[in-house]
Order: sequence, then structure tokens, then C-alpha cells
Amino acid sequence: MFGAGNQGRSGSRRARLRRAAALALVGAVLTGAAACGGDGATDGDKGGKDARTDGKAPASTSAEDADDAAGSAASAGSGEPGTPGTSGGSGALSQRDLTALAFTDGEKIGKYTAGEFSLGEPQGEDYTADPATCQPLVSLAKGATAFDPASEVHRNVDVAEEMVGTTVAVQLRSYNGGGAAGVMNALGAAGKACAGGFVENRAVAKGQYLKVEPVKAPNHGDEAQAYRFTILDVKGTLKLYEYLTVVRSGATTLSFRADILDTKDIGKVPEEVITAQWKKFEAASTR
Repeated sequence: MFGAGNQGRSGSRRARLRRAAALALVGAVLTGAAACGGDGATDGDKGGKDARTDGKAPASTSAEDADDAAGSAASAGSGEPGTPGTSGGSGALSQRDLTALAFTDGEKIGKYTAGEFSLGEPQGEDYTADPATCQPLVSLAKGATAFDPASEVHRNVDVAEEMVGTTVAVQLRSYNGGGAAGVMNALGAAGKACAGGFVENRAVAKGQYLKVEPVKAPNHGDEAQAYRFTILDVKGTLKLYEYLTVVRSGATTLSFRADILDTKDIGKVPEEVITAQWKKFEAASTR
């Protein structure tokens, strides 16, 4: 969702207040807006085409997608703790091991600073999509697909002193069995089925995704997908933009959701953030 970073880092509370004030000044009421998609960009989808098994797909979803989803759900089993970089994945990383691979609180990435979310997981279970097939584009939290993570770590990355700047939610999730690959399949299916838009539902508001478009994905891991979202703000007057990149390495996914408290199109998830997190993650597989 646009403005996901507003849940904030523990060390940047005042910066968040300034950004909230800036949001009011520009008139973008983003409480219920959500984002994801692309605009005339190259296809960076390196993932599969598996749909969420419990959602009603729009007419554009093919029977083949539904069959693939059911097959993936049946093939995902349990496994013992695994290691990053294992193709296909067999077991989830422990919470401790996954945390060790994530950005630390206060870690610098160029002009950006990483921190923990002070209000818990962003894009949590209270974010839902209509139709449900589009859910992976909104959130990969538990219940978003047929595959729930066994461990997950969430970090917020931004420029704390900027009133209006890019914020990136970096989320690492590890799965048992073939869960990580199943999530990527569901994400790919959603990207295709929901290209023409969908609605994000929250407790107090709704956000209208106008367009979901694939963009160039990084060449990391076993597979990667990237999307640009065009979103209509809740007043129905402003177009907002958000980017989502998800990389899978073995049994683990690394998700990067970037937005800005402005109508500006930031163009992509900042490369330095993706590269820094990937290098930190990848280094563990060479030990």
C-alpha cells in the first residue's frame, strides 16, 4: 500500500510526523491507497503463474492457472531448516537465522537508513484484495496464498530527515517445502490476472489499483518478479505510484515495496537497497 512506510522506524518518529504533515499539504489522502504495477516497462517476471487457491479469479484467469495453483498447494510439504541459496528450497530458515540475514536497526545503505517497524508488520492480514486472486500483490502475509511463512523479518528503509522521500518495506520470509516457489507462482498469476486493476480493502477505507504492470526484475536468486502499480487516491483525484520487487532464493523470498508520499513516480525500487540486502543474504550461502 502507498505509504506503507508510515508505520515508521523506532528512530525516526519526528521524521514520520513531518512526512505526515507533508502528505496533508499535498492533499493526497492515502489512508486506504495501495500500489503495484508498471507503465510501458519491460517484462521482468521471472516467476511462475500460480493463483491463490481460495480466491475467485476474474475472467482473465485461465483454467491452467487454477490447475497450477492446486498442484503447487499439493506439492508443498514440510521440511527441516534450510540454508539460503538452495534451488527450490527444502526447509525454512529459523527466525534467528533469518534475522541475521536482514538489515539491522540503524544500518546505513547509501543515503538510506534501515530500522524496525514500530507498529509491527506492514501490509499485514488486514490488507485484502478484491478479487482475492490479487491478494499477493497487496500482501504476502500469512493467508495471502496457500503457503504461509515459517519465519519472517520486516525492515523499513528510508531517508529519515526527508519530509517527502522514498520509503522501502524490506520483508524476508522463509517457507517449508515448496512454499517459496508456490508464493512466486501465485504472485505471477496475480500479476497477469489483475493487470487491469483491483480494489484493496482496509478497515476504514479502500484503495483502487488502476493498473498492474511488470517491470524489469533484478538478476538475483532463483527467480524474481517486479511490478509497478498505478493507484487512485481515496478522493479519486490523484494518481499514485508504487513498486514491488520479490526475489526468491531457495526456500526464502526477499520482498521490496517502495513508495513515496507524493504523486511523483520514483521509477523503481532503489537498486542500492535491493543490492545491499541481496549481498547480505547471499553471503550466508557461501560460508
